[in-house]
Amino acid sequence: MELRHLRYFRAVAEELHFGRAAERLHIAQPPLSQQIRQLEDELGVRLLNRSTRRVELTPAGIDYLQRTIAILDAVDAAGRHAQQIAEGRRGQLTIGCVGSATYSLLPRLVRALREQLPGVDVGVRGEMSAPAQLTALRVGEIDLALLRPPVEAADVEFETIRSDRLMIALPDGHPLSSSETVDVDELRDADFITHVGHGRSVMNGVLVSLCTAAGFVPRIRHEVEETSTLVTLVAAGLGVAIVPEPTSALGVAGVTYRPLDAEPAEIDLLAARLRDRHSPITTQALDVLRQI
Repeated sequence: MELRHLRYFRAVAEELHFGRAAERLHIAQPPLSQQIRQLEDELGVRLLNRSTRRVELTPAGIDYLQRTIAILDAVDAAGRHAQQIAEGRRGQLTIGCVGSATYSLLPRLVRALREQLPGVDVGVRGEMSAPAQLTALRVGEIDLALLRPPVEAADVEFETIRSDRLMIALPDGHPLSSSETVDVDELRDADFITHVGHGRSVMNGVLVSLCTAAGFVPRIRHEVEETSTLVTLVAAGLGVAIVPEPTSALGVAGVTYRPLDAEPAEIDLLAARLRDRHSPITTQALDVLRQI
């Protein structure tokens, strides 16, 4: 028995006419009749009663038709699913994301992925530092990373998604909060709140680099793991923080954001994946990411 026997039987059983079934299958009628007889002989069961005027299903044929339809529909569904997986339209995708983009880009990206790739199960890991994301990529915990440069890893490929302006987050009422822009040199005596250092945070490195270029060492009072905590401490008046502009999407009360007059004035957001682990799903996700 082959699938074609089931497809032939289904056509005849649904049409109840060998001529119409042959036309539907685009084959001649005699071979069709022969295939149905072969199926019945193999089963040892008569599925159809034939006469010169009509074709009828036997009770066994009625039951066999129901099971045949289920089998053929399952085979067709399996083929469709395989095609969707090969095209990146079905499967699983886990995205890692730095803190500032977690609150601005990630919600829009997940909504767009659910709309355009409904067959993909999307998972997210927000508030991940760049080094942590690179490690997660390599061990397969995430498939796509949204992080800040630099990315100095030969096994990772990346592209720039956008550039975000650098801002200074100030407690409401801070003397600099009325300025249109803030020069880094004006922060010489400020207490800073930043992400944890020692190579674990790109933004920590940005802070140190900007202050060093301005001729002073930043006075770091608090180091935190998450961007939400960082902004909350600024709102509490414990210090100031240099952040990418999307951080303001958190909407924490008690914080004023002002553009930073510095060089560079922006920091890129990158999308990264492993060079040797291209999957159709990450390719599709990158296309969606570029659109939004």
